[in-house]
Amino acid sequence: MGILKLKKNKKYSYTPRYYENKRGEGSPFEMKHKFDDFRKTVGNNSGIKNKVNNAWDDFKNNPDRAANRRILIIVGVLVFLFLLIIDFDLSIFFS
Repeated sequence: MGILKLKKNKKYSYTPRYYENKRGEGSPFEMKHKFDDFRKTVGNNSGIKNKVNNAWDDFKNNPDRAANRRILIIVGVLVFLFLLIIDFDLSIFFS
């Protein structure tokens, strides 16, 4: 059992007894997230480098610029608060 390994979810192949797949939609009991078709970061990503690269590509190609700007502002405020907490000399940023 690895410390950093995530446990895989169990998958069941349940098929109901009296269900007929006439439309080709698949099983009505299939558990699928709403936005999985639009994300590249969901799935079996192995390695932290691959996860970071996929998240960065998703961030860069996101058409919602307001959300990207909001994320950058939040990250900037958190970094600033971290520097204040560790008592970093902030005078190098301000004249």
